[in-house]
Amino acid sequence: MYSPRVRKIADRIQVVVAEMLERRIKDPRLGFVTLTDVRLTGDGQQATIFYTVLGGDEEMASTAVALESAKGILRSEVAKQLGTRTAPTLTFVHDALPEEARALDEVLARAKAQDEAVAAVRAGAAFAGEDDPYKKPREAGLEEDPDGDDAEGQGDADR
Repeated sequence: MYSPRVRKIADRIQVVVAEMLERRIKDPRLGFVTLTDVRLTGDGQQATIFYTVLGGDEEMASTAVALESAKGILRSEVAKQLGTRTAPTLTFVHDALPEEARALDEVLARAKAQDEAVAAVRAGAAFAGEDDPYKKPREAGLEEDPDGDDAEGQGDADR
């Protein structure tokens, strides 16, 4: 896991890179980019920046090229803003989490639709046996003796 110091530096890198992409990088190939996460190694030497792009495959490819070309400027600005002894090398990785989440949502929606279809078929069917299969306690005055005698017990020899 991350130490608090490493997590704080990773958060700062994310803010600095996001501000640079928004304000100073004027590359027309750069699409609508969202930085989702930054992971920094324990020694602070390498930072992996995860991003998503709004659009299709063309926008993703052109944004990846634009980020690679702006990597030097971004690294120098990160070094200035952090003020640490060494500046981490930046690696940009397209974040596949939104696509995986969307695919998982589709699978869950299909499963729910199938469950509803099975429930609709099952609603018309009746189960075998009685409506209430559990035994209930006998009510007083309405019970019969297991000997076959009447309820007043005239045939009992014990009395």
